[in-house]
Amino acid sequence: MDRIFEFAANHYILVSAFFLLWTLFFFLESRRGSLAVSPQGATSLVNREDGVIIDVRDEDEYRQGHIAGSINVPLAKLNERSGELEKYRDKPVILVCKLGNQASHAGRQLQQQGFARLYRMRGGIQGWRADSLPVVRA
Repeated sequence: MDRIFEFAANHYILVSAFFLLWTLFFFLESRRGSLAVSPQGATSLVNREDGVIIDVRDEDEYRQGHIAGSINVPLAKLNERSGELEKYRDKPVILVCKLGNQASHAGRQLQQQGFARLYRMRGGIQGWRADSLPVVRA
């Protein structure tokens, strides 16, 4: 234990940078507007808690392959179509995009509209496919 304090005293700039980055990471994660969930976790939320999957990709990408039972609400139209999602306000809402980054933006928008149980699928639809889970083409 004494060696940790010795290291910190000798390398205070490095230790300070570590804690600064650690704090910044948690700050940025808290601003994402939703919690990350694995594809298996998303499936569990749908099956056990009647969750709903919202796919925020555009219609062309959605038609090329999507999760069965998901609802397509493109990110660009999310605000104007938010009325369609009101009936899911009290349920877990899992947001899916191509890789996971647009789902964070959608989560912030829905959080501002009063949705509390928001999740984003880690890895997006690519993560779903990487886990060899089925997709449906429309």
